[in-house]
Amino acid sequence: MNADAVVVGAGVIGSSIAYELAGAGLSVLVVDKAAGAGHGSTGASSAVVRFNFSTWDGVALAWEARHCWEAWQEHLGAAEGEALARYHRTGLAMLDAEVVPRERVLPLFDQAGVTYEEWSPDTLAARVPGIDTGRYWPPARLDDERFWAETSRRLGAVYTPDAGFVDDPQLAAANLAAAAARRGAAFRFRRAVVEVTRAHDQVTGVRLADGTLVSAPVVVNAAGPWSAALNRLAGVGSDFTVGVRPLRQEVHYVSAPPGFGPIIADLDLGTYLRGDATGGLLVGGTEPECDPLDWLEDPEQAAMTPTAALFGAQVTRAARRFPALGVPDRPSGVVGVYDVTDDWTPIYDRTELPGFYVAIGTSGNQFKNAPVVGGLMAALVQAVENGADHDRQPVRFHARHTGHTVDLGAFSRKRPINADSSGTVIG
Repeated sequence: MNADAVVVGAGVIGSSIAYELAGAGLSVLVVDKAAGAGHGSTGASSAVVRFNFSTWDGVALAWEARHCWEAWQEHLGAAEGEALARYHRTGLAMLDAEVVPRERVLPLFDQAGVTYEEWSPDTLAARVPGIDTGRYWPPARLDDERFWAETSRRLGAVYTPDAGFVDDPQLAAANLAAAAARRGAAFRFRRAVVEVTRAHDQVTGVRLADGTLVSAPVVVNAAGPWSAALNRLAGVGSDFTVGVRPLRQEVHYVSAPPGFGPIIADLDLGTYLRGDATGGLLVGGTEPECDPLDWLEDPEQAAMTPTAALFGAQVTRAARRFPALGVPDRPSGVVGVYDVTDDWTPIYDRTELPGFYVAIGTSGNQFKNAPVVGGLMAALVQAVENGADHDRQPVRFHARHTGHTVDLGAFSRKRPINADSSGTVIG
């Protein structure tokens, strides 16, 4: 079997890359060990679309992607009547916290053209009924008396009205896969890659578990939490300055408090809250230092049932912020395995093996950018395969909707660790 490019991983990132590579005229094969597009970590995403990142390039990508989500049918070239994921523009309030000072992000918003409002504690209370505006930083465990301590300090927020969420992340991946197929891309599900083949220090394709050999001069690693293992198969990573590893995460589901409005990003207490169209509320964590993280050696080790302990911790934190929120006795939610870099900033790059590319470390905060990531990876592949020395002179990506230019060196495998990162899913 021959192709111009093999994409390993049919999540929202891999499917977007396939769509754009096929649009550039390449014959593309996508392989995934799961049963369908978006059946891995994509399906466990909260699918929040926000613009708060610690770097210009992160903000610029997210702001460009928002335009794609709002014109999803047009972005896909989909026909009328096709079942499509929908973008819900709800707004997002990023509550003040020392780890994400507004003074750091607002200049980036100004540069990108992101619309925002600065809310005082009184404005926050008026705009988000039922919220407790107390400042409790730093986050504490429930068995720490500091968690229950009263406070006289108050916090405000930065509100971005154009933020929101995608109502079905798995369907969004399937939409991209279907659009890629319309452009000629082929998909092979329930197929694991067991070998990355090479000759004369050049990638030559992949071998699948069923013995199929796929010959291709380009292989793109978009394997999510399996990306580190695929890098090892390819023998790459010796020049990476940024590591990636799998992280087990839980997102919990409860009934929303009355009148719940915008998405709430609450690093002050260590949680985030996102409503849905049915009156439910998704509650996730923001990796507070007081909580141990569940790093995995092997993604297959992950227990896929929500735990009572983590459910109680995250939902109780949410209830501290919204006192009307109930904390049920039984945990409900989803478990996913994320692919996380050391600084929560993804790696979109070539590698030391010519022809082998990576779009990794994307879990947790890159779902929102998926429509743009496909385009930037296609631009990177085409430039490098045509002789560009991306390591010396990074490729620059032009954003079609906003006109911004993104320096792909910001996502290099060789970059310095992002010192401005919050060290959390916020990036």
